[in-house]
Amino acid sequence: MGFPAVPRLNGNACQLLRVTCGDGLTVLLLSASTLIGVVSARAESCPTAKDDIATDRPDVTNSSLVVPAGSLQSENGVNFSSRDGGRSFDGTNTRWRLGVAPCLELLVDVPTYVASVRAPGNSGFTDVTPAVKWQISPIPGKIDLSFVSGVALPTGRAEIAGRGAQPYVQFPWSWELRDGWGLSGMLTEFFRPSDVTSKRITETTFVIEKKLTEKFSLFTEYVGDYPEGGSPSQLWNSGGLYQLSRTQQVDFHVAFGLNHNAPNYIVGIGYSFRIDGLFAGTRSSRGDQSLLAP
Repeated sequence: MGFPAVPRLNGNACQLLRVTCGDGLTVLLLSASTLIGVVSARAESCPTAKDDIATDRPDVTNSSLVVPAGSLQSENGVNFSSRDGGRSFDGTNTRWRLGVAPCLELLVDVPTYVASVRAPGNSGFTDVTPAVKWQISPIPGKIDLSFVSGVALPTGRAEIAGRGAQPYVQFPWSWELRDGWGLSGMLTEFFRPSDVTSKRITETTFVIEKKLTEKFSLFTEYVGDYPEGGSPSQLWNSGGLYQLSRTQQVDFHVAFGLNHNAPNYIVGIGYSFRIDGLFAGTRSSRGDQSLLAP
């Protein structure tokens, strides 16, 4: 689950979740070439088209699982938020994820438009942010772990997305417990070479999730952003998701700031879907690749 590496809580009210860049594109390409060389050894343990959809939303913590090879996944959402007396709306928070090999995906966060509904606040687009994700897991103890490397390219408005290219590295993990309970979390390092006040932000998250039925689950999550040389921003985020089918999901979340550096509140909803069997040899043995597959 999750709302992205690059934030799902986008925009003015959610600047704590913006990612970062410098020579980040070089880092991203080097990471991709390295991961491709080792990914085949883990192929037997990674998701296939027969598995249910697993998204990077609606929580901030991203899924520890990659998209199946040959599958294209679209994750989308809108948020309404408040900060320092201002109100803003942002959407769509869209992430495209493509499984290019077993245990390996390419993803991109497309620009989101942030609209200031009530001052103070700015309006404009966020950055476009490509990334690569490698599923390292499973490791002993049934803990799933992935590595993500990406970079926010300076295509958006600086007042919304920040200045310059901003790379990040990320480690989402998850641990399935008994009776539908699960724990997950994520460690992210955002690098902001063009920022004069804070060159690096460390973000930590922790999630408790409960699966109530085969299709419906709830979660609660702590999100903490710790800028180098600055005061932290802390957020409590809760919500749920419902699987319409094996390849479709709707979700919601409500977040509240825990200190003065965080947004007052954020309310959001989303819809995600997956299309399987795009590459030769990746079609499900079920022979059913429709968007509405049960």
